[in-house]
Amino acid sequence: VQLVESGGGLVQPGGSLRLSCAASGFTFSSYDMKWYRQAPGKERELVALISSTGGTRNYADSLKGRFTISRDNAKNTVYLQMNSLKPEDTAVYYCKAVLINRNYWGQGTQVTVSS
Repeated sequence: VQLVESGGGLVQPGGSLRLSCAASGFTFSSYDMKWYRQAPGKERELVALISSTGGTRNYADSLKGRFTISRDNAKNTVYLQMNSLKPEDTAVYYCKAVLINRNYWGQGTQVTVSS
């Protein structure tokens, strides 16, 4: 089982990034997928989730309207489009696959928002 995040980096405030999480080793289309983030000195927090079919999407209240989660089950990949980025969005972003009592984490990708 493997989840590999990519797409992080350094971006200026107001900029955009699209994170990807490529899955392998399990039946991706059966799993709900979540994005979390963890800023230095803070607890890991849920950013967004998408159901296995993509029919349900939810976001942290503070991020609604700026972040969009999507998935492509044919490519075994989940995405997080992040717009209007702010310095407080700086964190390591992780994807997580969830199915009942099974869950898998990726290794994370760093996002830094700074001028």
